[in-house]
Amino acid sequence: MDRRWGVFALLVVACCSIAVSQTFPSDDPVVRKIWTEAMDSTQLPSLAHELFDVIGPRLVGSPGMMKAHNWAVAKYRKWGIEAVNQQFGSWRGWERGTTHIDLLSPRVRTLEGTMLAFSPGTRKGGVTARLIVLVDAPDSASFQKWLPSVRGRFVLVSQPQPTGRPDKNWEEFGTKESFDSLKALREKIRGNWEHRLAASAVKADSLPLVLEEAGAMGVITSLWSTGWGSYRVFDTRATKIPAVALSLEDYNLLFRLAEYGDNPEVRIEAVSNSVDPVPTYNTVGTMRGGEKPGEFVMLSAHLDSWDASSGATDNGTGTLVMMEAMRVLKKCYPAPRRTIMVGHWGSEEQGLNGSRAFVKDHPEIVEHLQALFNQDNGTGRVQTMSAAGLMNAAEHLGRWLSRIPNQVTQNIKVDFPGMPAGGGTDHASFDAAGAPGFGLGSLNWDYFSYTWHTNRDTYDKLVFDDLKNNVVLAACLAYLASEDPEFISRERRAMPMDKGAGKLQEWPPVKEPKREGGMNTK
Repeated sequence: MDRRWGVFALLVVACCSIAVSQTFPSDDPVVRKIWTEAMDSTQLPSLAHELFDVIGPRLVGSPGMMKAHNWAVAKYRKWGIEAVNQQFGSWRGWERGTTHIDLLSPRVRTLEGTMLAFSPGTRKGGVTARLIVLVDAPDSASFQKWLPSVRGRFVLVSQPQPTGRPDKNWEEFGTKESFDSLKALREKIRGNWEHRLAASAVKADSLPLVLEEAGAMGVITSLWSTGWGSYRVFDTRATKIPAVALSLEDYNLLFRLAEYGDNPEVRIEAVSNSVDPVPTYNTVGTMRGGEKPGEFVMLSAHLDSWDASSGATDNGTGTLVMMEAMRVLKKCYPAPRRTIMVGHWGSEEQGLNGSRAFVKDHPEIVEHLQALFNQDNGTGRVQTMSAAGLMNAAEHLGRWLSRIPNQVTQNIKVDFPGMPAGGGTDHASFDAAGAPGFGLGSLNWDYFSYTWHTNRDTYDKLVFDDLKNNVVLAACLAYLASEDPEFISRERRAMPMDKGAGKLQEWPPVKEPKREGGMNTK
């Protein structure tokens, strides 16, 4: 290692660490060992570098996703933990190359943006075309009459934004009257854009295909996250023309030029490679139990991400916490009572496909699952847990949490008996099968407004002190669940039946997931 980088790594750890003296609630030697190993010998910075800086984004069907699976298996085997990649289906294969977007007239400017996931590339040298804004037609007949005018043009298909400043700026520096006026204008623009889409009688996720069939040269979008300069990049159904997302500032620039009649011209050069469906996997690690090897405790996090950036907080942080927790457990609790497993799920972003398939493929594990702990929402310290509607889980969770250092648990709020997960992330797959799946909800750190599915979800957003806290929590919960002499009862509270609220859903088997397309969200 270059000495300069060694110094840098030490500085990162030093700047992201705080000295804490811990009073333990019990004399449990394993809990003490877990705390010491996780706090004093953390491997989180190096793991984060390898996963985010070297491998990068992990879109399902991409080479990066496969690299991540193989990397995780290699790490586990290096630590003496069994690990395999288990295929559960297939997905459209796609590889991102470079994207270059330029305004050519009325002036020259390189624009900030990138192609959407699964977008086709352009021919060598790119595609140059004038712009047109999605028409504000009164009805579908008028829209169809306008549609031929998109031939040979890039189409702007997202609403403009009246400001590029976060609301926090307006609240701090603006007058109440100007902020109220801004919000009213934003609502008016939103309503107008919704009317445009509704009047066209075309579903939003089908619009790129309709424009493609009408002869458009490409689609330009902008999904502002209301954060500090970040924007969201999902996917597209277009199969022949490129689709790109721009930053708010550059998208608004193009929108104004087009609206004012300045006849802007843009060149898009995008490189991508689409292939036939490729295998999709879950990575599963296992520490075999001694006394009760046929009963299981699981740690859980999805490994895939969107690919506008490196997927650090969604869900790289959950991935690293569970990997590091397994490493710590192997060192501090090498002979578990129950079998401890970890699942790094694939294709969570497309509908929990990996975890759903695991549940269907491994009923023997689901049936004998003591507890599953899943984490999937950013870099912050865990602050919420739910008993998932299990009537007797409070006794177990309360006992386990009471033995974990107060430094870790003091701000955690537990909802007893709570409700089963509603489908937002992977423990819902286990809840739906009747198993005890518990979500570990973390502090926000502007996750939804800044890093979630955006181009800013990168290594530098990590808070290593919070991640080390979560490693201690996950490792201790797995250890204590493994040692608990009693098995958690699966008796659940009566679920509300109105409109299906809280009702457990029996999902269909997912053996060969199909790409649905559209702008997918969790």
